[in-house]
Amino acid sequence: MLWTIFWFLVGFVVILPDTTSMVANIVGVGRGVDLVTYISILILFYLVFRILVRMDKIDKDVTKIVRKIALGSKDEEDEQS
Repeated sequence: MLWTIFWFLVGFVVILPDTTSMVANIVGVGRGVDLVTYISILILFYLVFRILVRMDKIDKDVTKIVRKIALGSKDEEDEQS
């Protein structure tokens, strides 16, 4: 759904490029290209943040799994001796 909205907006801006200038003037930015650049940078920062949060969660999950496996193998060694 997000990709559909994204590509719709891209097509809209390609067909009517003056719309970015109008929106930029409303927001207080000089040119439409500058507004698009600022929004793109904000989106990229947000995506990097989300990736880092997800990587941190994966790291914690892997740590839990490794600890469980390590403790499980230690218990199996104790039972065999």
